Amino acid sequence: MTLADERLKELDNPSLTEAERILIRCRVAADLIHKGQYETASEALGELWLGIGQRPPIRNQPPAVDAEVMLRCGILTHWLGNARNVTGAQEQAKDMLSEAARIFRAQGMPAKVSETQYELSTCYWWLGQHDEARIVLQEALKPLTNADTELKGKILLRRSIVELWGNRCYDALNILKEAEPVFESANEALKGKWHGQKGLILRRLAAAEGQPDYYDRAIIEYTAAIYHYEQAKHERYCGINLNNLAFLLYKLGRYRDAHEHLDRAQLIFTKLKDSGILAQVDETRARVLVAEKKYRDADRIIAGAIKTFEQGSESALLADALSIQGVVWARLGAHEPSINILREAIKVAQQSGASTQAGHAALTLIEEHGMSWRLPQSDLTAIFGRASNLLKGSQDIEDKERLLVCAQIVIKRLSGMQLHDKNFSFYGAVNELEAKLIEQALELEGGSITRAAERLGLKRQALASMLQKRHKKLFGKRTPPIPRLKSIIKDPSKE
Repeated sequence: MTLADERLKELDNPSLTEAERILIRCRVAADLIHKGQYETASEALGELWLGIGQRPPIRNQPPAVDAEVMLRCGILTHWLGNARNVTGAQEQAKDMLSEAARIFRAQGMPAKVSETQYELSTCYWWLGQHDEARIVLQEALKPLTNADTELKGKILLRRSIVELWGNRCYDALNILKEAEPVFESANEALKGKWHGQKGLILRRLAAAEGQPDYYDRAIIEYTAAIYHYEQAKHERYCGINLNNLAFLLYKLGRYRDAHEHLDRAQLIFTKLKDSGILAQVDETRARVLVAEKKYRDADRIIAGAIKTFEQGSESALLADALSIQGVVWARLGAHEPSINILREAIKVAQQSGASTQAGHAALTLIEEHGMSWRLPQSDLTAIFGRASNLLKGSQDIEDKERLLVCAQIVIKRLSGMQLHDKNFSFYGAVNELEAKLIEQALELEGGSITRAAERLGLKRQALASMLQKRHKKLFGKRTPPIPRLKSIIKDPSKE
């Protein structure tokens, strides 16, 4: 008999009130959720759990009891919805958690409001809405006292994760240092979170500062996180840190070791039937395969991950996966599809508020296609401007280095194609110059094809044909033709 079973046996006590029975179920579920045993937690809730996204039954109990049930069902909807790739689950979880927070606030229970806001921030973070997550976490910290040490530590840890995803590595590290005293005496699962997050930050700082010893420290932290999660029997987070460790090994060029850790993570999430995180493992493996120049294998794997992310509405993760697919297709010679999918990655990330992912996708588009005539100069400069704006708050040196390289690509393109360029072709250079001159003529003549043709010394029909065949991307810059009106006066000769 497990500890959860023992605690649930308390329900056999006939003297318990209905509210007391509900709270026992909620406390047992909370412990199981903390251990990552989400399916067992849903079973512990009994008839209170109706399924992912389903509002729990309200039984006219005290408001605080109803809010506790709403809190647990909201958390489970988030985690199980992600694990089972249920469309709309995160929005449904947000609704339940927001309702729970409103009830707790009305009952004058600030600590419970903060706990609920902490869980709510996780939904925002998964959806790529990092600014909203940051605001919610800041609000959650305000009412906490020195007695709320564990909750305060969890909130600070979540804040560091949000800052890290925004490439604010130093801010994330400072937050983590502030929370350090809390985790020194924490349970195994929380210690695992501490070490895992520290590993993430050290990995980013290693790239930012170019200090190899940070990579060694990050490996140590990931290994410690895996150990503590194994002690806590927390398989999911053990698998997540195996994936994180594999990503670091991939960055270090240790591809065989990366595959070994990914194999372990894959076994865990396959066993747990967690398709959401399994897709993240596949995304990491696709990155490794790209580095190994095994593009066909990478294409197959990333396609499956994209399908999962699309169904689960995880926009930030989807944008990253689309960017990888864009790279793969570019390396396989599918240039136009690659350009289109990278544009889609930028759009998906921006629409969800994931500025960093949008900026990275824009840089990838320039890196893969910036020196190709398939990407018009005007588009190239606009894309670089967008990337620069999206990443202006990044503290990641790698981002700044990529921006510099992309700026050099833009400058080189603006100076015109040169014979020694890697992607030089005579007709490509002619086509690029032709497009540039046509675009300038249309802009100077307010979109009039007739006047633009005169300025270029062409016949109107010739310019219209060029726009329809060779320069379709400039077609939208013309002034739409105005249909000629038919005369209302009849021609007597035709009667």
